[in-house]
Amino acid sequence: MNFRAIETANLPDIALPGDYNYIAAFLTLDCNLGCSYCINRFGTLASPGRMLSGAEWITGLNRLAGTPDLPITLQGGEPTLHPDFAAIISGLRSDRHIDILTNLETDLDRFTAEIDPARVKRDAPYASIRVSYHPESMRIEQLAAKVLRLLDSGYSVGIWGVMHPFWKEEIERARDYCIESGIDFRLKDFLGHHEGAMHGVLSYADACDRLTASEVSCRTTELIIGPDGGLYRCHADLYEGREPVGTILDPAFSLTRDFRPCSNYGFCNPCDVKLKTNRFQEFGHTSVEIIRNG
Repeated sequence: MNFRAIETANLPDIALPGDYNYIAAFLTLDCNLGCSYCINRFGTLASPGRMLSGAEWITGLNRLAGTPDLPITLQGGEPTLHPDFAAIISGLRSDRHIDILTNLETDLDRFTAEIDPARVKRDAPYASIRVSYHPESMRIEQLAAKVLRLLDSGYSVGIWGVMHPFWKEEIERARDYCIESGIDFRLKDFLGHHEGAMHGVLSYADACDRLTASEVSCRTTELIIGPDGGLYRCHADLYEGREPVGTILDPAFSLTRDFRPCSNYGFCNPCDVKLKTNRFQEFGHTSVEIIRNG
């Protein structure tokens, strides 16, 4: 099938609010690793049901309009597991930037043959291909060799390591090894529970207690698209299988900055409520804004 030839004229554009900070296209929630601290499994990871085809992803993502500097980040799970991964990249509009979050546990010969380095490269303060290092399942020497191969081929790529307390020394060793090898290696806060303590700086301290659900009003600066094309208010709604607010293929869907009611406060995902940097690497950003009811 010629994915570039998909007809999109019958679907109107979806205008992105100007303050949106992130577009997350979860091509699949499947992963070829099984890390015990996976943020996708902070709560219950529900089955997403049907997975969009490559043609459907291209049709839906090509509807996104406005904010040309805001990339579409292909992620998961492990996005390269989607059977149409390379076709999705080649079929997206040329005026849309593309980022990739991956563990790089994939066939590099096929990756380099099918994906043009220029298609995943842009002027940004961080790499367009962001590789996660998980010492439970990987060895930094092997991962670094893959990344060096991509760098030599002209790709924009770096490695990120999660500072899990148990793996702190190994992550620091991996950082030093990569820096000596000429690889950009950055640290990410561990988000989740370890030895009875919650880790991560959260803007809403009790949002992830998972004790009692309460009603709030919430709005986001992120467009979160699940493997089934559902558009979700937050990562927690996606991972736990809650009802989406629309779908990427719904011709009537439009984005607003309105607050939406939520009855699941307390069962949030740390990704949504952590204090972090925005896409310009400016610290102080939180993905969601929450108003407590009553």
